[in-house]
Amino acid sequence: MLEFILKLTGWTLARLPEPLVRCLACGLGDIVFYAFRSRTVLSNLHHAFPERTAAWRAAVGRESCRRLIETVLLSAALPFLPEKRLRTSFKASPALAAAMAAHCDAAATGKPYPIIFGTAHLCGWEAETVLSLLISTPLPEFGVIFRPLDNAAADAWVRRSRERFGMHLLSRKEGFREAMGIARRNGCIGILFDQNAGLQGALTTFFGRVASTSELLGLIAEKFHGTAMVMYPRRAGFWRVEVDVAPLASDGSAGAITIALNRWIEDNLASDDNLCASWLWAHDRWRHQDVPERRLRLESKRNLLVDDLRTRGLQALPRRTRLWIRVPNWLGDVVIAIPLLRAIRASRPDAEITLVARGRFEPILGLSGAADRIVSLPSGGCGSFLEMWRRRREYPDCYLLFPTSQRCDLEAWLTRCPQRFGVLRQGRRRPLLTCRWSVPPSFDERSRHQVEFWEEYLRAFGLASAPDFSPLPAPPAEPAKDTLEIGLICGSENSPEKRWPVSHWRELITRLSASRPGIFFSLLGTANDRPITGAVAAGFGPSVADLAGTTDMAGFAARLARCRLLVSNDTGGMHLANALGVPVVALFGPTNPVRTRPVFTSPVTILQPAGCPATGGMPLDALDPGTVAGAVETLLA
Repeated sequence: MLEFILKLTGWTLARLPEPLVRCLACGLGDIVFYAFRSRTVLSNLHHAFPERTAAWRAAVGRESCRRLIETVLLSAALPFLPEKRLRTSFKASPALAAAMAAHCDAAATGKPYPIIFGTAHLCGWEAETVLSLLISTPLPEFGVIFRPLDNAAADAWVRRSRERFGMHLLSRKEGFREAMGIARRNGCIGILFDQNAGLQGALTTFFGRVASTSELLGLIAEKFHGTAMVMYPRRAGFWRVEVDVAPLASDGSAGAITIALNRWIEDNLASDDNLCASWLWAHDRWRHQDVPERRLRLESKRNLLVDDLRTRGLQALPRRTRLWIRVPNWLGDVVIAIPLLRAIRASRPDAEITLVARGRFEPILGLSGAADRIVSLPSGGCGSFLEMWRRRREYPDCYLLFPTSQRCDLEAWLTRCPQRFGVLRQGRRRPLLTCRWSVPPSFDERSRHQVEFWEEYLRAFGLASAPDFSPLPAPPAEPAKDTLEIGLICGSENSPEKRWPVSHWRELITRLSASRPGIFFSLLGTANDRPITGAVAAGFGPSVADLAGTTDMAGFAARLARCRLLVSNDTGGMHLANALGVPVVALFGPTNPVRTRPVFTSPVTILQPAGCPATGGMPLDALDPGTVAGAVETLLA
């Protein structure tokens, strides 16, 4: 049945007036572009040509879909087009005629060699099957590797119709051995060079993005000392094509040929709008890196990235894969996520990492070294949704979420990013995500740190590097005074039960002031902590400064960095000080230090009330001020 439909369709198209077929191709192409593939087409063009205008990309993308349909219609009609029309519609370039003549001359003089032609994803490729009609030189043994149809009868008919002019079609499944035989007999082989070869390909760059490129052409050319060339159709009008060839500059090795093929298509698509519009932008050439289980690492059969960069004169991979990461909503979680953000940076050096965060965290995330840029979300209301919707035309490739809220899921969905990753807890639903990591029942969150939890989540999607717990660089700040400055964080905005009593803080200040004359205390926190810090500072005079609520996040970090040491409840400020290299005495009672203790390699002393389990659970007021003062003296010593 399929064979009958193909024949009827082709017979009809071959006999319709050309203006009518041209209108049909334009109409169907517009439907493909606007209704089905506009996002993919425009995303691919935006990645390849970010410097071009949106209008240019839209025009090229629309024309590419029209030419795709034009080629599909030509494929159906080709078996029914008479030779006279084929000779009129298709031409061979002088370069192709010269290449075939040189090949025949070499065979006649006893110095034969095979030619391995790489064919690109350009519309009009069907013209290459009628080469014997286009050149005067007798066509040598010529085989083209193609993808067979699933329907056996239809596949057999396609083979017969394409082979009527002497071209041999070699199945991609079984034709590799036959292709090797043709090369051994110094014939010609046509092979589609593909940038989506999966794990069997070689890692290269294509328009600055890592792709897995097929090495088959290079491997055959190297093995049989063949000449590697590009054969490509150049559209001259509707169903009118000139078949051209171009040499490749390489040392003849498989890797160099593979790299040269990608360079050739990049250079020509960038310089020739006609060729660019004929390229199949509706197909994703970088799909190999989209596999969820490998999303956060680079993996393939071979890695040619070092050689590729050297030929381009680059020292490092361009960061062209757009990885967006939604960071947590609380300061402490943001800080302890930084080692994992660094691991993602190391695992995907080709990624342009965009951190999406609340605006107040931008100074801290800027110190992490993990971000290429930061998107600051408006606070409150629907502003964050509108911001993400406006950014949909930045075409992120992957959106990784640390928070588990439906609000953050909706933000990610509004960007129209094709891959959205997140954590799925038992009994929860996150329908707006495309890739979910289900928390294993065996994972005991009370006995494992939050960093370990997130690391398990990221490794499920390919994270290959270990978290980096080295402290952040110190933020710009005024020089510290000669006095010994101790920071105190007495509040805890989101959990009152985590606060050490005011009387205990005052006793700690009294003890330390007595043992170290001239000591200076900075009481830090938010504006909401002012009632607590005011009560703690009351009556102590200039040796105790109540700074709660007087700084923004950058100023808060700068003030922390000035302190010789910090004493803190279990708060975000505790984690930030630890990240900045400040020694910390951390007070835990009801909360669990096993899960939320500071993680950076700066000195940390964890204090709990006597008899408190390691995972917490006791009131913090049972922690004696004398114990805290002793811990401070030990760290200062």
